[in-house]
Amino acid sequence: MQRECGSIRRTGMGMMLLFWAAFIGFGSWWFHGFLESQRNPNAHLVNAVAGSEDPIVLERNRSGHFVATGRINGEPIEFLLDTGATYVAVPAHFAERLGLERAGSAWFNTANGRVRGDLTWLDEVSLGGFTAAGVRGSISPGLEGDVALLGMSFLNRFDIEIRDARMVLRPAQRP
Repeated sequence: MQRECGSIRRTGMGMMLLFWAAFIGFGSWWFHGFLESQRNPNAHLVNAVAGSEDPIVLERNRSGHFVATGRINGEPIEFLLDTGATYVAVPAHFAERLGLERAGSAWFNTANGRVRGDLTWLDEVSLGGFTAAGVRGSISPGLEGDVALLGMSFLNRFDIEIRDARMVLRPAQRP
């Protein structure tokens, strides 16, 4: 009888530990997803269908920036939309992974001062179902992580409207 009671107690303790481990695991997974959606509320755009003429609607992230996931030469990358950047600027390690050819060097005025980088051509840049071919880019050794600056060499193809926490990109109507 006493042996049976100890066995039941161990089983109960095991079940309780299993419950708490599952609870903590699920809670951590959910919280990570919540934080990620606060950092990049536009991550879903990477899966948008190409060829759409619908406007692209972006939400500001918690820091007040417009961040969205798109693709360069078919590879997914997180973009920080930067209307003050002349080119689509990619980190050096990402350029190496894509095998981008350097087409000259240039000096760039950035928020951190003047930096030297390389110019390149991006075969294809896509965001929210809109794809542009032959986009001028720069390889910026100062960029870290897997974030590229989506500059005006891509954004000039759009009419841009910013209101409150939203940016709307509509394909530009050229005369």
